[in-house]
Amino acid sequence: MVKLFWGLFRAARPRQWIKNFAVFAGLIFSGMLFDRVNQIKTGEAFLLFCIFSSTTYLLNDVFDIERDKLHPFKKKRPIASGLIPVPLAVTLALVSIVIFLPLSYALSPGFFFAALTYLIMQLLYSAYLKQIILIDVLVIAAGFVLRVYSGVWVIDAHLNVWFLLCVTSSALFLAIGKRRSERTLMESQAFGHRETLLHYPENLLDILTSMFANSTWLTYAFFAFLQPPIQAGRILSTFFGGFEIPITEAKYLMATVPVVLYAVMRYLYIIYEKKEGESPERVILTDKPLLVTVIIWIVMVVGIIYFLGA
Repeated sequence: MVKLFWGLFRAARPRQWIKNFAVFAGLIFSGMLFDRVNQIKTGEAFLLFCIFSSTTYLLNDVFDIERDKLHPFKKKRPIASGLIPVPLAVTLALVSIVIFLPLSYALSPGFFFAALTYLIMQLLYSAYLKQIILIDVLVIAAGFVLRVYSGVWVIDAHLNVWFLLCVTSSALFLAIGKRRSERTLMESQAFGHRETLLHYPENLLDILTSMFANSTWLTYAFFAFLQPPIQAGRILSTFFGGFEIPITEAKYLMATVPVVLYAVMRYLYIIYEKKEGESPERVILTDKPLLVTVIIWIVMVVGIIYFLGA
């Protein structure tokens, strides 16, 4: 029984929940980070998305059970290894959807729409769409975009179109990087695990990786530039008052662009030199330079938006 519960916990893939922290992006960039009501709403949205994502992982492992048995790592997953019976996994997934999907509507109709779209899309992906070249990558990226915008809609926030373009570009960058690393890892076993990998020539993946790497930092730069200028606080204004430059009112969020640029470059290094990237959440947690960069970026964004003007 203990092994079964441990297997269910592993099958829920709690490490993958790090992706769901994208739900908090809307709360941070909307300027509502310290609003108690919106904090609670976003926290509840995060927990519900963790449940929904774990549900899709259970169903995906059921669909992929034969392929996973051929994978050097995925064959150890609880469902593929036989630790969790398929009927139990399917029942648990369906019960979770029936119980928690109505709760998402009670939280916010916008969040319900995002969650329902995510569940339907992931089900179609597991059943069929993962076999269609390029569509599979778009679905992976769309899942990340829905995470971000579920957090935006749950607090009824409004962010400019460059935010959407940046989120979409970064999601596609991670998705293409995932496929690039999978192809490198599987090599001759690619056909047995996932047929679509054979239809992704390395030069195509290289072109797409470069394209979305560039669009990621460029769209973020436009988003940062088009944010309203921030009026510096009294102490900073007094300190820089003698300078003939607009230091007291400027687009300070642009200071985070070099950090994002380094993060993109580091991720490219991880894909091509370290030959990783199949699991973006694992990369973020295990690659110290990238993890430190993410932390620095978060601290800078929060500091600039919420404390610079104090």
